[in-house]
Amino acid sequence: MATIEEILQVEAIEADIYRGPSFPSHLRRTFGGQVAGQALISATRTVSDEFHVHSLHGYFLRPGDPDVPAVFLVDRIRDGRSFVTRRVTGVQHGEAIFTMSASFHVLGDEGIEHQDRMPPAPDPDGLVSRVEEAPEHLASVLREWENFDIRVVPRDQLSTSDYFAAQQRVWFRYRHRLPDDQVFHVCTLAYMSDMTLLGSANVVHPGIHPQGASLDHAMWFMRPFRADEWLLYDQTSPSAGSGRALTQGRIFDQSGRMVAAVTQEGLARTGRNQTLEQQIGRDAK
Repeated sequence: MATIEEILQVEAIEADIYRGPSFPSHLRRTFGGQVAGQALISATRTVSDEFHVHSLHGYFLRPGDPDVPAVFLVDRIRDGRSFVTRRVTGVQHGEAIFTMSASFHVLGDEGIEHQDRMPPAPDPDGLVSRVEEAPEHLASVLREWENFDIRVVPRDQLSTSDYFAAQQRVWFRYRHRLPDDQVFHVCTLAYMSDMTLLGSANVVHPGIHPQGASLDHAMWFMRPFRADEWLLYDQTSPSAGSGRALTQGRIFDQSGRMVAAVTQEGLARTGRNQTLEQQIGRDAK
């Protein structure tokens, strides 16, 4: 039950080379949000404070080993006046397990403004936390995320649209007060954004348990926010087929401001034998 401060405490071991800590886990592979969060915090260490991250695009190349620290190699692709680009490669056992491109935008630019309206959702304080309602085989995994408060909106309280194939809404937040540094909140949300999103593809397939794993992950950050305050994760899965599922999410704060957007494609394969560990990893997503 590591804290997010411990998870994101990457160590500089050489110029533009960082090492992320590992923690005991019930998951067979390293949680994708951990790899993405550590890669992103590594990239931010090479960028000046006048820039803030506005997007990331990552690919999960190999399953991470949860018992071994990952090393993150940062390439300084571009340093412009308005935008900075970094490429990060996560390595374990001499092989790349993750690659990410992160783009940073200079603070203070102005332009047009609009956003989608926040969809309706019941107040999070009236919902049950995911740990409390989890089946026994999944509860041990979710206890690793005990510092995160995750509350899924029940289907009978979900306002849906006939135009979307699969929909899910989740309230989540970090349970404890975090530092005020916005970089820390962005990297924390990168970690959190991998939670529950792939599961939105399964809600319209009751009784079917596909093998699941994140394949790629993209995020855009629009407005400042705090990851230790309630955020609504509005999730859809517009398409699934050929053993893969596409999922999308919009993240709002409680005042209705859209603070981030996420797109993820994940493995959603059936017809192969799965171990209990694989099923636990899929259900946790």
